[in-house]
Amino acid sequence: MGVALRDARRSVTSWCRRHTIGGDGTVAAVRRGHRQGEPGTLSRDQELELIDMLRGVHPDDFGLDEELWTRQSLATLVQRRFDLPLDHGTVGAYLRAWGLGPREPRERACGLCVGAVERWVRLEYPSITRAAQDHLAEVYWIGRVRLRGTMPAADVLSAVSSRGRVRFMITTPSVDPPLPRDFVLRLSGAEEHPVHLIVDGSWPRNEWPRRLPRRIALHPLPSCGRALAA
Repeated sequence: MGVALRDARRSVTSWCRRHTIGGDGTVAAVRRGHRQGEPGTLSRDQELELIDMLRGVHPDDFGLDEELWTRQSLATLVQRRFDLPLDHGTVGAYLRAWGLGPREPRERACGLCVGAVERWVRLEYPSITRAAQDHLAEVYWIGRVRLRGTMPAADVLSAVSSRGRVRFMITTPSVDPPLPRDFVLRLSGAEEHPVHLIVDGSWPRNEWPRRLPRRIALHPLPSCGRALAA
C-alpha cells in the first residue's frame, strides 16, 4: 500500500510539473513559419545561434549593464552579433514564442491545481502585495518553460513582474534541476533591492535555494505536486 501511494504521488507530481513546465515555448521561426531573409527578423539559424549564446550566461558577461536578460539587452546583443536592429515589438514576439510574458495565475497551474490557485489569489496574494508595498519591493512571478526546436532542448527561466517586466535566463535542462540561487539573487540586483518572488510548481520547495538574504522572500504558488509531497 505504501509503495502504491508513493507511486501515485510521484505520477501526479510528475504530471503536474510537466504541465507547469509545459512545452509552450518554441523557436519563433518554427512557430510563425519564418522564411530565410525575411527583413527585420532573425533567420532560423541565427535564432538558434542566439539561444545557444544565451545558455548559462548573463548580460554582464557581454559587458551589458543588466543582471538578467530583458528585451533591451537581448536587442543589444542581436545588434552586436548579427548587425540587425530589432524593434521593441519584434523582440517581444520572440519572447512570447519562447513562452515568456505575463500569465494569469490560473495559467500557471495544472487542472488539478486551478481551484487551489484561485483561492490562494483571493486569500494569500493580497498580503504579499501589501508586504511588498511596505518594503518598497518588486513582486515577480517565477516559472520555467521548456523551449522546443533546439538541440539540445533549453529551459527558459523567467521572472515577470506585477507590472509586466520580463527578465530571464536560458539553461540546458538536467534531471530535476533546482531553482538557481544565482537567478534569484540577480533579481534583487547589485543594489540589493527587496523582492517578493512567487514560485510556480516548476520546482518543489526542497529545490529552492536556502539561506537567502532577508531582502528576498519566496512564496509558493499552490501545486498539487507540493501538496502530495508534503
